[in-house]
Formats: sequence, structure tokens, C-alpha cells
Amino acid sequence: MVNECERWTLLGYFCILPVFAVEKMKKSYQHIELLAPAKNLAVGCAAIDAGADAVYIGGPSFGARKAAGNSLEDIAALCRYAHFFRAKVLVTLNTLLYAHEYEEAVRLAYAYKQIGVDAIIIQDLKLASMLFETGDFSGEDGGIRLHASTQCDNRTLARVKELEAMGFRRVVLARELSIEEMADIRRHTTVELEAFVHGALCVSYSGACYMSERLCGRSANRGECAQMCRLLYDVLDEQQEEMLHQKHILSLYDLDRSAILSDMLEAGITTFKIEGRLKDADYVKNIVGYYRLMLDRLCEKASVGKVRLGFTPAPNKTFHRGSTTYFSNGRPASLVNMLTPKSTGEYIGKAPIPAGLLPEVELHNGDGLCFGNEGFYWPLSKHAGVRIPAGTALYRNLDVAFQRQLSAKDAAVRLLPVSLRFEETDDGFLLTATADETVAELRVQAAKEPASNANRAEAMVRQQLCKLGGTRLEAEAVEVVWQQPYFLSASVLNDWRRQLVERFLQKREEQYGNTKDVHWANAEACLSGPSSDKQDALKKAHAYAEKAHDHQTENPPEMTCKYCILYEMGRCKKQVNSDGRVPAFLRQGQHLFRIVTHCKECYMTLHLIR
Repeated sequence: MVNECERWTLLGYFCILPVFAVEKMKKSYQHIELLAPAKNLAVGCAAIDAGADAVYIGGPSFGARKAAGNSLEDIAALCRYAHFFRAKVLVTLNTLLYAHEYEEAVRLAYAYKQIGVDAIIIQDLKLASMLFETGDFSGEDGGIRLHASTQCDNRTLARVKELEAMGFRRVVLARELSIEEMADIRRHTTVELEAFVHGALCVSYSGACYMSERLCGRSANRGECAQMCRLLYDVLDEQQEEMLHQKHILSLYDLDRSAILSDMLEAGITTFKIEGRLKDADYVKNIVGYYRLMLDRLCEKASVGKVRLGFTPAPNKTFHRGSTTYFSNGRPASLVNMLTPKSTGEYIGKAPIPAGLLPEVELHNGDGLCFGNEGFYWPLSKHAGVRIPAGTALYRNLDVAFQRQLSAKDAAVRLLPVSLRFEETDDGFLLTATADETVAELRVQAAKEPASNANRAEAMVRQQLCKLGGTRLEAEAVEVVWQQPYFLSASVLNDWRRQLVERFLQKREEQYGNTKDVHWANAEACLSGPSSDKQDALKKAHAYAEKAHDHQTENPPEMTCKYCILYEMGRCKKQVNSDGRVPAFLRQGQHLFRIVTHCKECYMTLHLIR
């Protein structure tokens, strides 16, 4: 039966594959999770509305983003919103801790458990081992779980196996891993594997960058990264003569793996993660909506509810530095935009644009345009009189029409489809609402007055029951079962509908509510001193945490990168160079860094000289 309550059209939803082929593919990948960033409660709800199966958010402290902290009350509210659609909330507790901070961190972890958080993302393995020993963070029986942050430097099979042995239920893989490496880890482990699919890239392996801390006193492992990789540098040869002057040689393109999602599924990835806990709601809606549409063609989502988008997602229309699949399928020829670390937006054509002719995309009054010239990106609004050389690439970094669509109230709407049944009983009527795994009933006693107009009477029942605005519910089907049509006023039907909805929402809250039992005595025991000799894995965790805290005394490199400046400049030592000059140093202001290449393992390190 056609759903007469359907009022929406899903924009941009298309598929080039036959329906039967799509369904066959979906059966192979059940409940794959799309994980979105949440700067705050509002952004988290927007991500859920746009189709996220889970969101990750920072708490009051230790969340690795000092500019994105949130109160326990807001996180609890986000849990209630997400759980309605059986989506999950993950909280970041992923900074390295000092000795005096473990008590606060443990109590915070128990507070997250109490308000219904589904998982905690952790970097400090000493903290993880303390929590594991309590038995309260095993994830059993649907309880709270611990996930190993990508900041744990999860780039090898051995590392992932160690984390699995500790008890982590999920490991967030290093961004630098190839599809083949992901698949190899999957073959030799059973832990859930999470991988990044979109967003900003750090040039260093996560957890292995100390440049910000040493130059600015702001530790990336404490959520205070100064983003040294986005600055301008001079590249010098062995004689410290310039090879490149003032280029963004460490500023990587943004990650975009949307074209290889099926390869990642085949490799065993179970969660697809979007980076961006400092991004606003419009960005998150756009990117989440884009990946929701892509994944829906390949697999069943892990949450429930229908998503309606009032825009066609386009990743290059919000913050966009250019895109790369990184090392997913080998080492790419180029990974950086040397001219700018800022958003360039979408390519619109090349100069000159003849008078009276539009470029390759439609422009609107108020759009932001920029172009690259002499090593810099310039906004056209500030250089209206500049003569742009023929062939110069032009970009639109603000599409005002698209921005209006994203900011609209109905830009992303998520509703839980509910089937309604209205049936006659001996002394009145029975109303039933069924959605997902929730069923609610309302029995009412009422006089039965035969209707003079049968069609109008049934239409009245259907029309009033469908009025579910503001409830996060959508009437998917309405069934009316009675011996004969009866006259029922709109006000009576509305009152019954409200009561039914209240019962349904209460039942839903009971099934997927937040509050969990917490054994605070376990937290106290945990703080009194964990017996780390229980497992070898726990001993390793403590040793790893201490090593991470003592990195300054061990003098590791400022950065450890799979990205290589020599390769980027076509000067790889395995390649033939025209003049034999090889990049040897980076200069940034008064600071000088030595470039050290590890060609056998194919990675690069940067070491501060002065």
C-alpha cells in the first residue's frame, strides 16, 4: 500500500547497480558503522540526523581537543538522542596522562558508563589496563567498551594483536595503512577494525609527533597541537642552499576514500570514521550525508531510522584542501598542496572566463572565489583588479546557495518509521504502534456511533494518526480494522494518538535508555593500585605508557612520517636525479630540521637541530 503519510523526497539517492546486485552485496556486510565527529551536542545530533551510526565526542577533560570539550549533561543528552535510533556515542579520553591525573580520568570513565556512553576511546594504555582490571569495561552484555585510539600508533599487526590481548574491543588503525595491510591485520585478529575515510591528515604517524610540544610547549598528545605541519618551510640541500622557498611542504591534502569503500569492506573494516571534531554542523551534515548514501549502496547500516536530506551532498563544497586516498593503494605521486593549507573548495575552470559566459559550474552572488598565483592562493574579492594569467585554475571556496541548503532547518531529518494499527474491540478501540523492536498499545473505552460517510470516517482516522510532527516518528503504514466505520472527532483521535506516542516513547526509553548501574567501589579499588602482574599484556601497557611520558629524555624525532619530502619533490634516493641535489633540511623561521630517510622501510623522520 502506498504510504499516504510520506511527504519527503530523498535527494541525490541513486545507484548505478541493479537492485538485485546491491542487495546481494549488502548481505555480505551487515551492520557496518559510519562514525562521525561531534564538536558538541548540536553537531552530534546533526550527524545522527544526517545518517551517522555513531558519533565520537570529547568530554570535560582529556579528550585530545581542548577546543572541543563538553559537559556530562550534554553527553547524556546526546546519548538519549542517539540511542533512540540505536546509534552509539563514543567519548574520547585519548590523551597521555600524568600521574596526578589518573584519579580524575578513572572517575570520568565511570561517569561515562553511568550516563550511557557506549565506548571510550583511549590512548593511555596504563589507564586502559587499570579500567580493564575492574571488569567493568569489557563490553560484555552490551556494556561500555574500550577502543584503542589511533594515537596508540596502530600501524603494525603486532601492535594490533597486543591491544587485542589487552581486551580492547576495537582498534582504530593508523591512517597510513594500505588496503592490503588492513586485510592482513583482519586475517590474523578478531578485534573490530576502525579506519578513517575522510578528513584532515596529520603528516606524522598519530601519537608520534612532538614538534608542537618542543617548539611551542603544546603537546599533540595532550590535545594542544599547534599544527606545525600547516606552516611555511624552506627546503634546503646538504649545503643548506634553498631548493624550495616558503612552501607548505608538510601540509597534506585531505583524506577521501569514498571511491574505495568496497575495497575497505573486503579488507574487513567494520567502522568508517570521519575526522573533524572541530568542524561545524554544516560540514558534518554534508560529509556524513555523502558517506551515508555511498555506504547504503553497499551494506546495511548499524542504526535505524530513515534519513532525508534536503541537499545533494558534495564534499568539495565545504572545507576542502583537495583529496587523496593516501597510501591505500601504494605511494601516490603527490600528497601536498604547497601553495596553501586552507580550503580551496571546488574547481570551477581556468582563466580567462569570457565575458557573458559562465564557468563550468553555476555561480551565485556572494560566492567566494580564489586562484593560485606566484605561490599563493588569493581570494578574488581582495584582488578584483589583479590580472589573472590565462590558464590559472579558479576555485570556489564558498557556495552561498549550497550553504543556505545546509543551514536550512530540514537539511537533514531522521525519523523512525512506525506502523500504526487502529482496531475495534468489544468496548472501544485498541491502538498499536510498532517500530524497530518497540511495541506500544493503548486501549480506550468509547461509544461507537456509526458514521454517515464511511470513506470520510476512515480518512479521518488515518489523517489524525499520521500527525507525528515533532516526535521523531513517521507513520510508515496505517491499518484500520473495524466491523463498520464509526464517527470519531479529530480532537478525540488526536488525544488518543498523543497518549499512544507517549507510551511508545516511554517504552523506547526503557529499551535503549541511558542510565547504567555503576560500582563506584570498583573505581576506588582501581585507584588503590592495579595488580598489573595478572597478564603480560598489562605489563606491556604500563611500560608503554611510561615510555610515552618519557619521550623527551629518549630524544625521539620530532616527526615520524610515511610521507617523504624527497619522494614528493621527485628526489627519492631510489630515483634518478638530474642534478644530484637531495633535500636535507627544513627551515622554519629560526628553527632547522634534519630530514632523515629510512629507505629500506620507506619512511622519513625530522630531527630538530636548532
